[in-house]
Amino acid sequence: MLNSKIYLNVPYAEKEAAKALGAKWDAAKKKWYAPADKDITLFAKWQTESPSSTSCPKKPKSSASGSNILLGVTTHAQDKNFVAYNGDEPPWD
Repeated sequence: MLNSKIYLNVPYAEKEAAKALGAKWDAAKKKWYAPADKDITLFAKWQTESPSSTSCPKKPKSSASGSNILLGVTTHAQDKNFVAYNGDEPPWD
């Protein structure tokens, strides 16, 4: 695969260092990547995934602290007079 891209996790403060090593910016994905013609070991500091799994997005990890968005979690209002609004019909009438 001559056009394969290995995406990198480059913090904004380190973008110039990655760019100097030959990293390129993918504007569509808004991520830095190492081109196939570059030595990947130069970018080991920022490598987020193995070269064989560049097309598979990673799932976010959930934490017990609740800092991440958890799907399938139902929350309940503390205010007993709260009326949920689903956007289809107004809750009043």
